[in-house]
Amino acid sequence: MGYYDTTYGAPLPDEMRREIYGRDIGQQSWLTAPQQEDFARLAGFTRDTHLLEVGCGAGGPALFLCETVGLALTGIDAEAAGIARAREAARTRGLAARFLCADASARLPFDDACFDAVQCIDAVNHLGDRARVLAEWRRVLKPGGVVLYTDPVVVSGQVTAGEFAMRSAIGAFVFLPVGENERLLRAAGFAVAAVEDVTDTAAEISARRIAARDKRRAVLVVQEGEAAFDATQRFLAAVHALSSSRRLSRLMFLARKT
Repeated sequence: MGYYDTTYGAPLPDEMRREIYGRDIGQQSWLTAPQQEDFARLAGFTRDTHLLEVGCGAGGPALFLCETVGLALTGIDAEAAGIARAREAARTRGLAARFLCADASARLPFDDACFDAVQCIDAVNHLGDRARVLAEWRRVLKPGGVVLYTDPVVVSGQVTAGEFAMRSAIGAFVFLPVGENERLLRAAGFAVAAVEDVTDTAAEISARRIAARDKRRAVLVVQEGEAAFDATQRFLAAVHALSSSRRLSRLMFLARKT
């Protein structure tokens, strides 16, 4: 059983999610509810916004925006288990959101200029050719549309080969140095509006996840298997070590289609 099998499998107990995240909005990454609210305000999301959420996973934060902002939502993710959970959550909560299983690193299954905004939280690093990804986001955005994304693995210090391997143990990863996201955004036809260091939440959430999982080791080993449990703990320890030392930074980028 791999990382995403456990992530999108049985939902975490409510008590555990509260320990990790404080306010539970169904998030799976390094995102907190106040941070998602701040991002939405910064990007100017309103009830008139049609948002494309790239790498939506099980849909938690995107559906949170549906409920709190009232925006229209389309979400895509390559993981079928995550999309299935997102669709069920939308049905259960009576939200008119659309979720599609799609490869976000390839041509997106949408017409040109059909979205007001694109959001991608802690997933862009899985998408391969960043220039092509950004070009696709620009293609599906309306004139003046905004993109907001977080890159949780911006190389901002000395990282060993072993640390890179451990941090990327859960799947395909692309690591970019400081400044490269901004360069690629401009080259793709975006005006960079804001860059914010949000590394602290990666360090904090990873530490809380390690502690919460350790408390429930016996139960989680039964659910996940001992090898998968230990592998996840090692991965989270790598996230914490690299983010708390700021050798890998988590940065938020906000840009507008020109």
